[in-house]
Amino acid sequence: MNRPLARRTVFTLSVCLSVLLAGVAASQAPHPAPARSLQEAIGRARAAVQANFAPKVPGLSVAAAIDGKVVWSEGFGFADVEAKKAVTPQTMFRIGSISKSVTAAALMKLVEQGKLDLDADIHVYVPDYPDKGAKITTRQLAGHLAGIRHYQGDEFAMNKPFATVRDGLRIFENDPLLAPPGEKYSYSTYGWSVISAVMEGAAKEDFLKIMQREVFDALKMKSTVADRAGASVPERTRFYEVRQNGAFEVSAAVDNSYKWAGGGLLSTPEDLVRFGNAHLRPGFLKQASLDVLFTSQKTSDGKETGYGIGWGVSQDSGGHAIWSHTGGSMGGTSALVIHPQSRVVVAMTSNCSRSPFDKNNREALAEIFAAFAAVK
Repeated sequence: MNRPLARRTVFTLSVCLSVLLAGVAASQAPHPAPARSLQEAIGRARAAVQANFAPKVPGLSVAAAIDGKVVWSEGFGFADVEAKKAVTPQTMFRIGSISKSVTAAALMKLVEQGKLDLDADIHVYVPDYPDKGAKITTRQLAGHLAGIRHYQGDEFAMNKPFATVRDGLRIFENDPLLAPPGEKYSYSTYGWSVISAVMEGAAKEDFLKIMQREVFDALKMKSTVADRAGASVPERTRFYEVRQNGAFEVSAAVDNSYKWAGGGLLSTPEDLVRFGNAHLRPGFLKQASLDVLFTSQKTSDGKETGYGIGWGVSQDSGGHAIWSHTGGSMGGTSALVIHPQSRVVVAMTSNCSRSPFDKNNREALAEIFAAFAAVK
């Protein structure tokens, strides 16, 4: 991947979350008549996907759930363009920064178990992390308030293996903070890399083992794994970029082992909506933990950031909560949205770095939610 394309991809993904929130929360499109049946709702949602999302990428997968039950899961296009291998509900995609939301669940499990204090100095858990002259907490890291930088240069397209979580911190750990902790919201995948080291220090266990036990196994997310370079994963899609002429080409190889927690997982929309369903009511997590995840953090001057712990938090036009995250990696973009008022959860994944979840598709995304929320 050339340098301009890598930088353009990072910029596109950095605005993706705000576009998604604006699309669902602020859409002023007329509300459709209530769907007479689930099949009618699926038909409406499928038409919106086929018209607005699927044509922009080689392959796309979508799943939706109502009140904790997966009611629709479907693939569109190709997981392998050259081989004409179709996307299925079992096709695994890079979910990028939705990995932060998934990691946040395991983080809160450790909090519930009394192993980790969100407001303790991170040096309690990672004593060899360089001193930045100010206390940094896990809560600040999880809300992008710690001052840790994001990608620089070609780091997004890195193809270098890191043996451990701690090794990955060496990419950025000696760089100065962007601002004093708590002062400024600054989105940072690397902040979540530090969180994974904190979790290992707190639990005295490998990060991926924590994730497997506390989240993947607990929620039966059988198609969610770390994206290991070179590993044989038969259901993993191929990954693509868009050429200037609009054609698709295979993405350059990358190794995401430096960012498991913040952007290094593979999953399917079905697994993601199961994950979302687990947040609709207490059970998997306690109510106190859910409140922490979905309450906007504030800067030190009291300004809300619109981001809790691993989740963007907003409201629809009626003032009802929306919890969401988008994601992007080389050759993959994704979106996960929970509307707790209607108890609808929708997840979408694609195998292209160019996100189909742009500002031109706000109404289409709102239409998908409206279709399922209107089911009688």
